[in-house]
Amino acid sequence: MSGPTHMLAEIGEQPAALRATIDALLPRAADAAALAGDTRQVLFIARGTSDNAAVYGSYLIQAHAGRLATLASPSIATAYRSRIDLSGVLAVALSQSGRTEEIVETLTWAGECGARTLAITNGAGSPLAETAEVAFVTQAGQERAVPATKTFTTQLAALAVLAIGLGADLDPGELRQVPDEIDALLAAPADLDPVVEGLAGVQGVVVSGRGMAYAAALELALKLKEACYLHAMGLSYADLLHGPIAVVDARTPAILLAADSGPTLDGTVSLARRVTGAGAQAYGIGGDRLAAACTDALPGPRLPEWLAPLGLIVPGQLLTEALARRLGLDPDRPRGLNKVTQTA
Repeated sequence: MSGPTHMLAEIGEQPAALRATIDALLPRAADAAALAGDTRQVLFIARGTSDNAAVYGSYLIQAHAGRLATLASPSIATAYRSRIDLSGVLAVALSQSGRTEEIVETLTWAGECGARTLAITNGAGSPLAETAEVAFVTQAGQERAVPATKTFTTQLAALAVLAIGLGADLDPGELRQVPDEIDALLAAPADLDPVVEGLAGVQGVVVSGRGMAYAAALELALKLKEACYLHAMGLSYADLLHGPIAVVDARTPAILLAADSGPTLDGTVSLARRVTGAGAQAYGIGGDRLAAACTDALPGPRLPEWLAPLGLIVPGQLLTEALARRLGLDPDRPRGLNKVTQTA
């Protein structure tokens, strides 16, 4: 397709959406602290893009707030109708619209099972926001493209605030710097063409990261599936090395994401070298060390590791939008998808 897309416009709206969300939610970290005062662990309830955001929340809270955090299986509530003792649990439901019935039902179930309940949603006044004891409403504004961009990054910002509220020794001032860093990424965009051309002729791609970056890898894989119809496999590099590395070859490249510091950077760089050493293409999103080990790379954000996923996904979003157009697809309206997905 030709001409501007809603997806590209909404990628560009992320700094403003993040500023508004951080301004609205940072003062409410104390609300999360009060709600979670008698809890010991966190249970995330989500699907799709929101589930990828929840992966970030899980790593962040376990690494920095000292609490066990896990992802729920909503079908336990909605299909199996099981009853589980959730006393001592903070249930956190994520839904961009706040209108996905399965997520609303599962959060209601969690509350009935004894959990304290918090919602993260872009839908003020939505059923999910009304169901939760505390609602963190993100300030992304309307999102017209079906693939989520600014609603995803504002969810990550809300999860960063939640971690701070749960006692993580993290600097809120660093969180406030994120919109400026994304502004800088957007103001000096990398040359996407070599990576777009490298992906235009393949049917599959492996997208990998570890730790905090894993959530961004999962989200980029989902975007490539949704908008470009690629068979994109999102994996932790630890899982990739346990067998699926065999699918990476001359016809199946890898996209590797990593912050430019932190405990998972060395492993990601080593994986890039292994991929290129096997004759496959490795495309990096991150700092200079990762770029040097890859076939080609897009620069990532200059952010501390705990916040890097908010910036790492942005080059991936731009890549997805450009690749979709290169393939003659409309990234705003992927086939078979709607903005709100209801699961039977």
